[in-house]
Amino acid sequence: MGETRVHALNGVSLTVREGEMVAIMGPSGSGKSTLLNILGCLDRPTGGTYYLGGEDVSRLGRNQLALIRNKKIGFVFQNFNLLGRFTVLANVELPLVYAGVGKKEMAERAREALEWVGMSEYASHYPGRLSGGQQQRVAIARALVNNPSLILADEPTGALDSRTSIEIMAVIQRLNAEKGITVVMVTHEKDIALYCRRLINVRDGRILSDTPVSNPGDAARDLAAAPEEREALA
Repeated sequence: MGETRVHALNGVSLTVREGEMVAIMGPSGSGKSTLLNILGCLDRPTGGTYYLGGEDVSRLGRNQLALIRNKKIGFVFQNFNLLGRFTVLANVELPLVYAGVGKKEMAERAREALEWVGMSEYASHYPGRLSGGQQQRVAIARALVNNPSLILADEPTGALDSRTSIEIMAVIQRLNAEKGITVVMVTHEKDIALYCRRLINVRDGRILSDTPVSNPGDAARDLAAAPEEREALA
């Protein structure tokens, strides 16, 4: 920034193992989004090394990084990033279009991903006609469709109400448990972070703490208990 040099990340050393579910927390400007962008091969670090699945991707070119993102990484964003002029099915198919998959296989895989997140009956709908929770389920299906080894979620519940947030966390926990996909999630919400099994706190570009969550929440159980809690309160 002119003559001012800003260290978005400084001296960060981090290992995420296959199959982990990790939450990253920190205030605005702490460096967590930069960290997520580097993990997602969207940004390249100015120093240091990043290994993804054993491969040094730190200095790969733009086209090589795009190929890795398409094949190995699924992204879930706070504002869903669905294309309003495309149907739900077409939105989920997009990563497969870039991967060069044939039309028949593309449709089959997209429908399978939608079924997995409970959205198969909405395949012909447009995103603007869906609730926020439904749109996020479609976004998760899009992230899943290329069978990634890693899903990066940037504030996946930030635009949702409390109950819908738990529903989305139930989907994310299930894909981690059943599909074995590694999940790294940035969130401002401590209660959401505690659905993960590991919590990393970032501040001023450094990792302040990196600790296991001793008793991670079970989102599916919390959803099932919610009606009983409401009756008890009444």
